[in-house]
Amino acid sequence: PSSIFSPMASSFSNYFKILLSILFFIIFFTSHSFSSSNYSLSNIVINSTSEFINHTAISEFRILNRRILSKCPDPNPYLSITTASNSSLSDESFVTVHVSGVLVPSKGDWVGMISPSYSDTSSCPFNALQYQQTGDLSELPLLCHYPVKAQYLSKDPGYLNCKKKECKKHVKGSCEVRTCSASLSFHVVNFRTDVEFVLFAGGFATPCILKRSNNNLTFTNPKQPLYGHLSGIDSTATSMRVTWVSGDKAPQQLQYGDGRSQTSQVSTFTQKDMCSSILKSPAKDFGWHDPGFIHTAVMTGLNPSTTNSYTYGSDSSGWSEKITFKTPPAGGTDEVRFLAYGDMGKAPRDPSAEHYIQPGSLSVVKAMVDEVSSGNVDSVFHIGDISYATGFLVEWDYFLHLITPIASRVSYMTAIGNHERDYIGTGSVYSTPDSGGECGVPYETYFQMPTQAKDKPWYSIEQGSVHFTVISTEHDWSQDSEQYEWMKNDMASVDRTRTPWLIFTGHRPMYSSVTGGILQSVDDDFVNAVEPLLLENKVDLALFGHVHNYERTCAVYQKECKALPTKDASGIDTYDNTNYSAPVHAVIGMAGFSLDQFPSQADEWSLVRKAEFGYVRVHATKNSLTIEYVNANTRKLEDNFQITKS
Repeated sequence: PSSIFSPMASSFSNYFKILLSILFFIIFFTSHSFSSSNYSLSNIVINSTSEFINHTAISEFRILNRRILSKCPDPNPYLSITTASNSSLSDESFVTVHVSGVLVPSKGDWVGMISPSYSDTSSCPFNALQYQQTGDLSELPLLCHYPVKAQYLSKDPGYLNCKKKECKKHVKGSCEVRTCSASLSFHVVNFRTDVEFVLFAGGFATPCILKRSNNNLTFTNPKQPLYGHLSGIDSTATSMRVTWVSGDKAPQQLQYGDGRSQTSQVSTFTQKDMCSSILKSPAKDFGWHDPGFIHTAVMTGLNPSTTNSYTYGSDSSGWSEKITFKTPPAGGTDEVRFLAYGDMGKAPRDPSAEHYIQPGSLSVVKAMVDEVSSGNVDSVFHIGDISYATGFLVEWDYFLHLITPIASRVSYMTAIGNHERDYIGTGSVYSTPDSGGECGVPYETYFQMPTQAKDKPWYSIEQGSVHFTVISTEHDWSQDSEQYEWMKNDMASVDRTRTPWLIFTGHRPMYSSVTGGILQSVDDDFVNAVEPLLLENKVDLALFGHVHNYERTCAVYQKECKALPTKDASGIDTYDNTNYSAPVHAVIGMAGFSLDQFPSQADEWSLVRKAEFGYVRVHATKNSLTIEYVNANTRKLEDNFQITKS
């Protein structure tokens, strides 16, 4: 009888999970309601990081899309919104928006950047249920298309007190009507579609349109090839993949070295490729933005640990600048230097509000650009929660633009995280809407790793003296699953005379002192299934993200310290793996997302706990692994340790 009813039970279970999620949001938001006359959300909602640690962000800016939008009842004949730019935008620019003719400045006045300009900015009164999954249960529905970014006019410090006055009407030699003005600066990158700026009143919570800009801004070359980034395809380091974005679907050329050239393979994805459920996802609806075309080509015949150059594009679409890059060392050679981190995302380079901001990302990228420029970095490993676009596709362009100074110059290897893959009813381990309906499609298109197949984003690669086993914590890792068997076989096959160090990476951690609130940071089922493989195959170091801080363990197994480090002559914690005991774990999710603070007490397996934005710098030789946690703001070391073998 149980086998007869199991399909029905499974279907009911999935439906129940959806209803439970909706019920949770209803309880949460109705218990913390706020007046529609306010310009801001309750701080309880905005700061609800623990409740939504694994979900797409809730922010005041995001909520604005759940309101009926109408034209403001404002007969002001003097109102104007203009841009200092002409109608053409470069690939990166700061656009000055000037608002003038304001009779009574209000703290609720703001400017939204709309793209494409023909987007529907009317209300969608029947779409409320489609968006409740994001966590907002306001009584009124949303704006039909999501603004790229927005700024309050009060960002101009002279606006509210009307420091910039202009007389609009004189009567008998005296000014009868004075108006106020403000100027804002918006950072714009080439995301191919045209831009319109719209002036709103009523704050983010209750917006209405005051005025639209007179001219739409278009990019000088929407087909321009941009955002090239490198990745390895095997352990020989004699071939490197370059992936870039263009508005042109025609194949382009990757030119490199002494006149060699490869033709790009072109792909894209559409709104139909995005995931949804009973409630529509952002990616499926108001967060959609056309991604253009993703080009990829492989440079062959390279030498490991060598500096070379490349350019990509075509005569009709344009060419990238000539970029100097460095190949990583081949697997089995003496050493490798790499940077690693998780959970970086992006942040605006202007005072704008966006739906999901990772405040540490800019300082971390700046510090890593300096590291790469020094020539002492062979590769980068970004282990999950890549862009945090979460269904708002234009933000992938901003993220790719952000990492280009790094990823175009050294191998940029990635692992998938919950904010790339998870969505209800799509086969992810966790039935949460964390990807906003992306379901791994944009991630796997932009970051083509040496995986076995689509939606099987696990792989291994060797660089220098290290074998990297990169897994997906979002796909089935249970015993006897395809990924479990792959993990077991991959780690068992490592030749430790060739690559003495085995580093295991995945997004969700096995150890963290931060519990995570309603949704736990550590999944005991994952630990019980996979941790024995790490011990059995003598994994030296396990690197994880997901929790937004830094934490280092002893050599630990099943929550027990099997060995503790000792201080070397320089006072550095040193784990001696000559007689192997257990893996050392490090959570390194401190690269951008708002930091998670630690509880006052921790278990004995937790040796170092820090919450500062940064990344880890690793140097592996045949006999030692040296790991340094770099504070991105001060450039000082927050922690350093080494693992040795004689």
